[in-house]
Amino acid sequence: MARRSLPLRLRNATQISVPRIFLSTATLYLASIIGYLQLAICFVGRSSLMLSGGEEKELVSTVTVFVDAEDCIKAVDGSSLKFVESSSYDSTDADIDKNADYDFDDPNLEKSPIESIADEEESDSRRSHASVFEDDSPYPEVRSAVANSDDPSIPVSTVRSWMLGIIWAMIIPGLNQFFFFRYPSLTLTGIFAQLTVFPVGRALARFVPRVKVLGIPLNPGPFSIKEHVLITIMATVGACSAYATDIVAVQRLYYNQDFGFGHQWMMIMSTQLIGFSIGGIARRFLVQPPSMIWPTNLVTCALFNTLHAHTYAGVGHRAGIGREAFFLYAFIGSFCWYFVPGYLFTALSTFTWVTWMAPNSVPINEMFGYVHGMGMSVITFDWAQIAYISSPLATPWWAEANVFAGFVLAYWIIVPALHFTDVWYGKYMPISSRGAYDNTGASYNVTRIINPDTTFNEEQYQAYSPLFLSTTFAMSYGLSFASITATVTHSFLYFRAHIMRHSRLSLQEQPDIHARLMSYYPQVPSWWYAIVFITMFIFGSVSIELWDTKFPIHYFILALAISFVYVIPVGIIQAITNQQISLNVFTELIIGFAHPGRPVSMMLFKTYGYVTMTQALQFTSDFKLGHYMKIPPRIMFLAQVLAAVIAGTTQLGVQTWLFENIEDICTPNQKDGWTCPSTEVFGTASVIWGVIGPSRQLSRGKIYYALVFCFIIGVVCPVLAYYISRKFRRNGWLSYLTFPIIFSGTGYMPPASAVNYVPWAAVGFIFQFYIRRYHFSWWTKYNYVLSAALDGGVAFAAVAIYFCLNYPMGGKIGEHSIKSWWGNAVVSGTADYKGIPMRTVTEGDYFGPRTWS
Repeated sequence: MARRSLPLRLRNATQISVPRIFLSTATLYLASIIGYLQLAICFVGRSSLMLSGGEEKELVSTVTVFVDAEDCIKAVDGSSLKFVESSSYDSTDADIDKNADYDFDDPNLEKSPIESIADEEESDSRRSHASVFEDDSPYPEVRSAVANSDDPSIPVSTVRSWMLGIIWAMIIPGLNQFFFFRYPSLTLTGIFAQLTVFPVGRALARFVPRVKVLGIPLNPGPFSIKEHVLITIMATVGACSAYATDIVAVQRLYYNQDFGFGHQWMMIMSTQLIGFSIGGIARRFLVQPPSMIWPTNLVTCALFNTLHAHTYAGVGHRAGIGREAFFLYAFIGSFCWYFVPGYLFTALSTFTWVTWMAPNSVPINEMFGYVHGMGMSVITFDWAQIAYISSPLATPWWAEANVFAGFVLAYWIIVPALHFTDVWYGKYMPISSRGAYDNTGASYNVTRIINPDTTFNEEQYQAYSPLFLSTTFAMSYGLSFASITATVTHSFLYFRAHIMRHSRLSLQEQPDIHARLMSYYPQVPSWWYAIVFITMFIFGSVSIELWDTKFPIHYFILALAISFVYVIPVGIIQAITNQQISLNVFTELIIGFAHPGRPVSMMLFKTYGYVTMTQALQFTSDFKLGHYMKIPPRIMFLAQVLAAVIAGTTQLGVQTWLFENIEDICTPNQKDGWTCPSTEVFGTASVIWGVIGPSRQLSRGKIYYALVFCFIIGVVCPVLAYYISRKFRRNGWLSYLTFPIIFSGTGYMPPASAVNYVPWAAVGFIFQFYIRRYHFSWWTKYNYVLSAALDGGVAFAAVAIYFCLNYPMGGKIGEHSIKSWWGNAVVSGTADYKGIPMRTVTEGDYFGPRTWS
């Protein structure tokens, strides 16, 4: 794909000296890491000067679109901001170059926006609307979902927004934590919070008296879109169960340790908010550049604008029903339909129809089953299954194609070949399972190899069994290894200019209308983030050192360093592809080799090394949402910190209450379903990686030693793709190859299967490729709204089914009627559901090596 030449001003700004690419893959990887550390040091040195506060300006009533940065700066210097309209809709290459972020070959940026349109009328519409890059985003996804104007007088920080934000920051995380330990579980998503807070805000605006208390209005007027955004962000900052709460649960259940509420609270706060401070540092690279589009946020923005706005930026003059009516119809349809695959006929959810015809054939069930199989039936009638990976209507098609290519190569070619040739003794286990097995094919009994003080017992291990993994689970580890090295190598090759350039640019200099509009608001000084980081670092250090965690402080620092190094490259990839590379296995591997036999130490290292980066990117994504919706940054900062503290405290309180008041919680046969499946997986991982250690699985001569070479594959593949794409520039598809996504996109397997990946890719092709290319105006107006409606309908239906049909009476409603009829029971009679392997051992025999250590 040919790169457009930059204007001289930008071209000179981005010309930097970089080290030559070494021919050796090992030295290339080392150079990549060193390069990132240098950039980090460079940035830290600059940030104290470039981000240190600024004078607050009086808010004014109108702001819209500016022709260029100069007009914006001049307007800000004056007493008011004025409308500046573009006088022409003729787009030139110079316009595109000026506003696009040409630090890398951005796959999301259309190189030929008009020629790809078949319909002449639609082409005219697109020429006159989508080509206006001077006063709007160069990305059609952003133009269709985000308004290119702002009104700073719209209320944001009101009594109403803070009150509802605090309440929702307790309700959503509290309920999610409550049901986290129950099976079946329930998760209240961000779109659930977004939709439930809307009528409450409207009701308060209507019925609360318009009076002032201490000079502060209780009701400033209509419920504004910015209030709605702020409340939703507060509700979702800590919506999911805090990762560190699993450490508390595993300590209590597996190792009989309870360090008390003080230790637990400081640990949870530090794991949640250290990521926030790192996300604040990374916002210059991940929020301000226009190329960092964060596709998931576009669905949220489209829904906000649908609920509040009466005009839509970027949609042109498309005829048809309005977005509000379209959303309502799609939402009702999604809500009603989900009762069919979600309750009335659950076999339609995974629709493994081949296994129904041959329920006892193990090979067929392994290929076409869903529970322990590969899911090659590939059909589902359940939107929850289609969107299990992410919404296919939000992820760019080229990224979906990369994920699907990785899935086909790894799980339709390599995994069956490995499994049916019995590599890694795979035939003695189901082909796809997240569990660990011993050498008889039974679930691995971790209690047989640990001492009462949680340390490893070598003699009992040798008398019991080495650990075995299903073929798909082992492959997922290999792909995770490859994705780690591929991420650093790919980012160094493709994004180094982007990182260097944006370390120098101020917000006003960003070539993007949204950045220029946000430059009006005072930015968050860097020392605010520094205070958060130092405070949380002290919390973490105290919680580690004053209690017997067996976690040396230098490993704590190493874990934070890993998060810091990876947050920018992983964040760039997530911002443009909607896919996040996980550090989960990587951190487990490092601490398992460096500090074996310490399960609590392993859990803490993984949490600080992996979750810190995840939290940083979650906060960064929220920063971008606030950037799109023009929320003042300082208000965003305070709201996020407050919500994170409230959410973490609420979740710890809920968990403490559950463990003290529910009898036999987290036992397999708990009568009310409080079996804690996620905690069980977390605890098993602490034994596999923390007690047994990776050296007994991945060292030379061990069963899974071959997986180590995936690290080398992860280095080599991006290098080859980089040079081949530049040698054969006319083959445009080569520039879309993104090996970090090819390797990491299948990270949901297991338990996901082809039932999730194939429909996801098919729906993505229809909407993100075909409709986007040939029916662009329809796509612009309805695509993201449809995604929000489908997600919202499923979320509300799942809540209704859970509270009305599954939770009451201990789940016995319909036990002998609807739940037992063929459409809900057919799956349970298959070899796939039962997890029957192709081979079994006789009584007293075992498979695998004769000796192990």
